[in-house]
Amino acid sequence: MLEVTLSPKYQVVIPKAIRKTLSLKSGQKIEMLVKEGLITLVPGKPLKEFRGYIKGMNIKSPRDHSQRI
Repeated sequence: MLEVTLSPKYQVVIPKAIRKTLSLKSGQKIEMLVKEGLITLVPGKPLKEFRGYIKGMNIKSPRDHSQRI
């Protein structure tokens, strides 16, 4: 986990390692999801670019099964 600091203007910088891993570009749209006190950032990309993206992902979640859709 990487830690970032919220600026006085409520801005955060996405660390270079994450930008490089996700191939983020300046000006790219990012969705923000908030649930139960957690913020999740999801890069806006065409759906076809996500093919195989989560292969091998750890699917263990702190959520309980009743909260799943």
